[in-house]
Amino acid sequence: MGHIGLTPQSINQLGGYKVQGKTPEAALKMLEDAQALEEAGAFAVVLETVPTPLAALITQKISIPTIGIGAGIGCDGQVQVINDILGWYTDFAPKHAKQYVKLADIMSNALTQYC
Repeated sequence: MGHIGLTPQSINQLGGYKVQGKTPEAALKMLEDAQALEEAGAFAVVLETVPTPLAALITQKISIPTIGIGAGIGCDGQVQVINDILGWYTDFAPKHAKQYVKLADIMSNALTQYC
């Protein structure tokens, strides 16, 4: 499985948690990367934090499934990161994930009571 767009291991190189593929050059590179992953034998590609139109275009141009994380409705499938929807972090909440609870606050309160 391939993974393009915002990859966690590249956050510092990408300038933080930012949408990827916004310029025409970056979008073309991402499309080429998706095609290269398909040609290399990937069975699917995760598109993370990619503009919706670009994710839809990539989905149309490759024959393997695309799985979106914050990439809009144009992908073949969707996934959410459980830490994002449970509010695991105090200083970060992605725009594409509804936060159902602030688990970080609950955990902090529980640990404070314990200690």
